[in-house]
Amino acid sequence: MVSLHSKNSLDTRVDTAADRLRITEIFYSLQGESRTVGVPTVFIRLTGCPLRCVYCDTRYAFRGGEWLDIHEVLTEVAGYNPLYITITGGEPLAQRQCRPLLAALCDEAYKVSLETSGAVTLEDIDPRVSIVMDIKTPGSGEGDRNLRENIQLLRAKDQVKFVLLDRTDYEWARETLREYGLSSVCEVLFSPVDKKLNPTDLAEWILEDHLAVRMQIQLHKILWNGAHGR
Repeated sequence: MVSLHSKNSLDTRVDTAADRLRITEIFYSLQGESRTVGVPTVFIRLTGCPLRCVYCDTRYAFRGGEWLDIHEVLTEVAGYNPLYITITGGEPLAQRQCRPLLAALCDEAYKVSLETSGAVTLEDIDPRVSIVMDIKTPGSGEGDRNLRENIQLLRAKDQVKFVLLDRTDYEWARETLREYGLSSVCEVLFSPVDKKLNPTDLAEWILEDHLAVRMQIQLHKILWNGAHGR
């Protein structure tokens, strides 16, 4: 049995000013992952994360950042004249003003997606937002931070993502996929950890097991080798 813990066992909030958000960066690039891969998108990276995944590629977002209110964020975003916006981190939902920001962006008629670790409740997120939620594997070092309640809050337009470090992670993800019937809930993404798990190996495993998942490789790392702001 795969264990996904209760939200009551976690304290994941990052203290913020009452009406502002701590922002690491706002930038315009191609979406490198998920359903809209390759689509020009504005990314808003919120600062801070209560998790420390061993393969994290955005450690620079753990601290620092600039305090902005929602109006300031909207003004900067508008300068790019985007259609798609992704809120990412860090863990965006660790900041109290993330939910109001999501709603404000939707009110401006942007197509908004949220990338989240799955370690913070998805309750009270604007229903117009598309959610991409991680389920942390044992190899991440944070596998005990998953909230089982979040699965019940996912909709068909959302996505679940497993970032896989090795064969052990793959087998755990395969079991979790089947146990929770995730493919009948929403689209499921399997992603190899860059430079750790051979993408060809992952592709072969998925085909051998006939899994109803989408394999993805991070496009932005292929194009720009993981440069900040890309």
